[in-house]
Amino acid sequence: MRNTGVPLITGALVALLLAAQAGFAFAHDHNHPELNEWYRSLQSRKGPCCGGPDEDATSLNDLQWRTKGKTFEVFVEGGWVDVPEEAIVNVPNVTGTAKVWLYHFNGMPVVRCFMPGMMG
Repeated sequence: MRNTGVPLITGALVALLLAAQAGFAFAHDHNHPELNEWYRSLQSRKGPCCGGPDEDATSLNDLQWRTKGKTFEVFVEGGWVDVPEEAIVNVPNVTGTAKVWLYHFNGMPVVRCFMPGMMG
């Protein structure tokens, strides 16, 4: 007897992963290479934001970030994560889209840098 459920489940998982990533776009815009130096220059009080191609920012849509008192929260990896004040990038956002740079500590996402976008 042939098991046809495995390809169906595999296809569904691939579709789910692609859909989950649809809301995210990496910060270095290949259509705008003139912004590469700007991205590399960004830093917060925690240090430089971009550390190389594996440490690109993730672009967030307006539903994936919000203000929380005097700081922010970002929705990443299925939950809201606090943005420490020292992680906020305080330069004008030339793209208009919120950006977050993450690292992981004990398996949990931690914000290294965050640049608010223009909600609208």
